[in-house]
Amino acid sequence: MRNEQEVNRAIEQYSDMVRRLCMVHLKNHADTEDIFQTVFLKYVLSSVCFENEEHEKAWFIRVTVNACRDLLKSFFRSHTISLEEVMEQPALLLPDNREVLEAVLSLPVKYREVIYLHYYEDYTAPQISRILGKNVNTIYTLLTRAKQMLREKLGGDGYE
Repeated sequence: MRNEQEVNRAIEQYSDMVRRLCMVHLKNHADTEDIFQTVFLKYVLSSVCFENEEHEKAWFIRVTVNACRDLLKSFFRSHTISLEEVMEQPALLLPDNREVLEAVLSLPVKYREVIYLHYYEDYTAPQISRILGKNVNTIYTLLTRAKQMLREKLGGDGYE
């Protein structure tokens, strides 16, 4: 494990390069920040002794590129799309489905998350509990309240 001075020096010296590499590969600010943290965490925890500054720089480049590639080929990334992307494809949605999706997107975040995970990703309440780090009974409560909110927004009991 590296000391604080080494880490601060490395962050100061390589942070711009790591961010640029991530943006080139990922084209996404949030993923860039995730990989940035991953790269520097690996640096902190690594015990690699660098021969010189070029060796250290090459290590950062290799670790950054590999982390970006790992993220891009991850199962989650290749098998999901965001709700916002779905909304941008109106031709693929029937009018009733679009109305439901708009109602789901209008829910407060805590309700939207559980509805999305349960109905769109087919997770059970215990699985959602583990994903979100909340009590299972809390998930059941959030689902019940969210369904009631959706009933009110969509006008009736026709949506279950």
